[in-house]
This record gives sequence, C-alpha cells and structure tokens, in this order.
Amino acid sequence: MFSLFQKKGLAVKPKLMLHNSLSGGLERFVPLNGTVKLYNCGPTAYDEQHVGNLFPPVVANVLRRTLESWGHNVDEVNNITDFGHISDDEDSEDKMTKGLRREGLEPTLANMRTVAEKYAALFFADLPHLGITPSSIRYPRASDYIEEQIALVKSLEQKSYAYKTSDGVYFDTKQFPAYGKLGGVNLAGQLAGARVEENKEKRGPNDFALWKRDNKLGWESPWGLGFPGWHTECVAMIFKLLGKQIDIHMGGIDLAPVHHNNELAQAEALTHKPFARYWVHNAHITIEGKKVSKSLGNTVYLRNLVDRGLFPRSLRYWFLTGHYRTPMNFTWDAVEGANTALVRLARFYNELPASTLAGDPVFLKEFYTAIADDLNTPQALARVWELVRDPAVTPAVKRASLTEADKILGLGLAEVKPAQKLTVTRDELPEGIKALVEAREAAREHKDFEKADDMRKEIESAGYELKDTPAGSQITKK
Repeated sequence: MFSLFQKKGLAVKPKLMLHNSLSGGLERFVPLNGTVKLYNCGPTAYDEQHVGNLFPPVVANVLRRTLESWGHNVDEVNNITDFGHISDDEDSEDKMTKGLRREGLEPTLANMRTVAEKYAALFFADLPHLGITPSSIRYPRASDYIEEQIALVKSLEQKSYAYKTSDGVYFDTKQFPAYGKLGGVNLAGQLAGARVEENKEKRGPNDFALWKRDNKLGWESPWGLGFPGWHTECVAMIFKLLGKQIDIHMGGIDLAPVHHNNELAQAEALTHKPFARYWVHNAHITIEGKKVSKSLGNTVYLRNLVDRGLFPRSLRYWFLTGHYRTPMNFTWDAVEGANTALVRLARFYNELPASTLAGDPVFLKEFYTAIADDLNTPQALARVWELVRDPAVTPAVKRASLTEADKILGLGLAEVKPAQKLTVTRDELPEGIKALVEAREAAREHKDFEKADDMRKEIESAGYELKDTPAGSQITKK
C-alpha cells in the first residue's frame, strides 16, 4: 500500500481513503479533476457558536490540510445561513427569530442580516485560535443568493419535480426514485420533511419545501412573498460557486438523513449526474453526556477555555483524540488533559534545535498511513508521542518530523509557547534526573540536608524545580 522515499524532503503518500456516507464504506479519494471542490454546511449565525458547532470546521480543516499535503489544491466553501427558515427540531420557532427576540429587534430581513453578521464575526474570530484561516475559505451568505434559489425552484417546477400548494412550493420525492439513497434512509419510518410542519396538501410525507410563502416577511417570487427552503439554499450556492458537481460534501451526521438527501435530490433531479462524489459526516459532540443545548444550560464556548487558563488550541487537540465519526463527550477533565498534552508537546517541540533535515521516514510512513485511513487522528497522535519518546531519532530529525505532522494536525506547535511551569511525573523525567530526585529524597529521609540541597541545585541546573510536599517532591519544568 505504501512506498516511501525521500526526494527534496518529501514523502510519497499512501492512498487516501475516506468513509463515504453514500456507499457506507471506505473509498479511495480521487478528485473529479484538478482542484478539489469541498463544501461544508456552516452555521446559522443567530448566536455564538459553542464547542459542538466548532467541531465540523475543525474536521473540514483536517481534511483540507490532508488533501493539500497529498498535493491537491482545494476550493472550500462554507455557507452562513443568515435568515429565518422553517422551524428547527427542538421547537416551533426558527433560530433567526430567536436571535432577533434576544437582541430586541423587529423581525425584518435587514435585522436578520445585522444579527447574522454580528455572530458570523464572532465565529470568524474563533477560527484562527483553532488553526483555521477564514481568509482561505469562501463564506457565502444565503441571503445573497436569493435570485439563484428562485431560479433553481423554477427549474424544478418546469421539469415537474415541484408542485404548488397554498403555502408554497414542494419537491415531489416520488418523481425522484433514488430519494433517500444517502445513508440508506428508511422512508417508511422517516418523519415528514425536514424542520417543517405537516401539510395536508403535500403529495407525499417526505416531500419538502422549496419555497414557503409568508404574508408579512420575505422576498418577492413567482409564488408570492416568502423564503426559500433551507435545503434549496445550499444547492443554489454550490451550483453558483463550485459547479454542478463537487468532490466532497461535509456536515454533521444529523444532516444526512433529511437535509443532505434533500440537497442531493434537487441537484441530481436537475443534472442527472452525481452531485457530490464523497459525503463525509462527523459525529456529534455532547457535554457531560448530554446534547448541547441552551435550554439545558450546558453550552460551552471557546472563550470559556481561555477563562480557565487553557490554550484555545487544546480544544482542537481534544477533537483529534477521537475519530471524527465517533461521538465524543466534552468534559472539563478531558479538555484540561488535552491542554496538558498540548503544552508538553509544544514545549518539547520548541526546545528541539531548528532543522533543515527531512523527517524520519519510519515515523512519516506510520503517521501518513494513519491519516490516510479515513483521517485516523487518534492513531496519528499516538505515533507522534512514540516519536517523542524514541531515543533512536535525533532531536533535529524529531523537529523536522513534528513540523511535517503539524501541517496536517494543525496544533500550532511553534505558536503554543506556555509561560507557566509544567508539572512532570517521575516517569517523564530523564533517567539521570529521576535518579537524582530519588537519591535526594533518600538523603532527606536520613536527614542529610546538606547533601539534599546540593542535589536540588544539580537538578535545578538541569532545568527543573522541586517543591517538597507531604505527598513527595513536586517537579516542574522551567
């Protein structure tokens, strides 16, 4: 599977395999042509994004870094939903309406845009702290593509994939026999539509809104004043910005059964071609075992990590300790542990000598093999720590190897420079220092304090500090 050689410091990569929700299995990634077109379902900008909302952008960034490391150019689009849609899954009020009420603003399109830009700016401010460069991604606002969305609905109507009702226009899923093929949806057990109330005029229970009429608010259209359906938004922007076919469509696993199936149906009904070759979905993040929800009062934001004295990048490190398709449970203990690990790794990296050497070929082979296996970041991180402890690899080569690894992991090892002293365990000490600590403790037990003081000075001259506690010596790295 893997051939590795050094040529100008570069390594030949193994075949990149991704789990495709469309087929339900691992598939080798092969781009359609040239630049990889990647679309990620972005946030509804009605409020500050919590740690669960920040997981998909990190997953997309790891995949993008991987693709670029494999030699591909990437055109990434991440939408921003900036106006009210049909009700969400928790209650009957759409998210933008919630945002307007919280801000004390009247329900107007202009006010929706104002709220959306406020919280989009907070989202963009968080991203660099997670190793993501917003300027490298296109973030279209849905309200800027109303004309394209209306044109898309018209086309579906003209081709008999859509029909009118008293409250708008719906997609007729019976006219698209492949509906539900993404993720093997059981249509018999699926609730009617996505985020829509049941409508007796619908021809089928899975038919979904392409345009919803609203007598008070919205945009003018051939079907009256109203709003595009949520599923129409993404297809119209993808068609406009990336083309009729894309390489990768990403988003949370909760979007696959309805939202992404509805996107796929609209797109392929018009083009009769595969919409996205690879559908990559991330699992959910829970907090203390519960769904992240403002109503439960368990939302955690990136700024809360900073308030606790943690590096923001430690959230990314914690994300990488699990596989993106495996649900993860946020706890403060877990993230504090990730922060400790990140600090240790960054300190180790920054104490290594600068290097122009190539990375260790054995390490790179195993690291890239882990990443190529559907972005297996837990295994890749494990290999990083094995490298740190490997006495056979010189410090300069370790530095070069970690530099290459961080191009994909995005931990910002060169940027994380902790000022605080780092507590280390006995097992983490070099053998010589560990022996000195133990000998000093023996001297103290025999009340040979002069000898113990001499040993303390020797330990401190090696870059460590000691604090005697009832539980024994506490050791920190200067």
